[in-house]
Amino acid sequence: MPRSLDDDASRRTDNAEAQLSADQRQAAADERSSLRRLRHDVKQRERDLARRRRRTRVGCLALVVAASAFLTGVCWTVLAWGAPATFVRVDIVCCTLVGLAVAVAVAVAPRRGSLSLADMEDALDTNREALRFFSSLTHPSLKERRSLYREDVAGVIEQHRAGSRKYRLVHNTLQSLIMIGSAATTTIAALDTRNQFTWQNITLVTVGFTITLATAFTGYYKYRERSYFLLQTADAIEEEANAFALGIGRYGDFGQDQEEQALKQFTQRVEEHRNEQRRRQQQLDQPADQAPPTGAAPSA
Repeated sequence: MPRSLDDDASRRTDNAEAQLSADQRQAAADERSSLRRLRHDVKQRERDLARRRRRTRVGCLALVVAASAFLTGVCWTVLAWGAPATFVRVDIVCCTLVGLAVAVAVAVAPRRGSLSLADMEDALDTNREALRFFSSLTHPSLKERRSLYREDVAGVIEQHRAGSRKYRLVHNTLQSLIMIGSAATTTIAALDTRNQFTWQNITLVTVGFTITLATAFTGYYKYRERSYFLLQTADAIEEEANAFALGIGRYGDFGQDQEEQALKQFTQRVEEHRNEQRRRQQQLDQPADQAPPTGAAPSA
């Protein structure tokens, strides 16, 4: 049978390939949309579970306070039964605590018809398993993963800076407490040297205990060193990000057609900085006689 002139096989092939490509893109978009919805559902269930656990802990604590106040009132009443003026005031305080604690326990109790804590944990485990299985079926390209990693760098920088600010604030607060407490201890000790139970002695013991506690926290947790290393890592990552965005430094030799290689080197450099920060964090958690030096923080 002779081939018709209107039979354009190449056009039909191109149309079929275009349709197939469009279907693949739509399928990929649907998969990503489903993955986003599933991740959102998992995060929402995690928040709900965390909220329920907090409310459960508050309720248990309120019940413990109520029981302790009730037992205290009963014991005090039995011991001071012969002096009503003595135990009535204590009973009033205990009854007030019991009422407040019971009110808090009722307020944080789960509503009728809501899922129990065990059911919420089972539902979260099921969604996590579904997310894990669905994520294993989605295979973004290497370029997409590196591009997503590049977009996440800003969050990593802000996370390190936030941690650095927190540790710096804690360190400055404790250091100020140590300095003020040391001066107050010397002053109060000079005011009264008699071996009596006076307010000076009580204040001296309290301030001395506070200074000892602050010194122990400062020396054990090393807030200043953590702040310094986090800020150093954040600055190094920011420097890499600026060099990559502006095409300078180690990224100045990459042309327009070498963006993939530049992105690869950028990802590798950022991971090196983060790994170095993790090593420093582990060394700070080790005892002083076992941790090798990795770089000292500047002296105050």
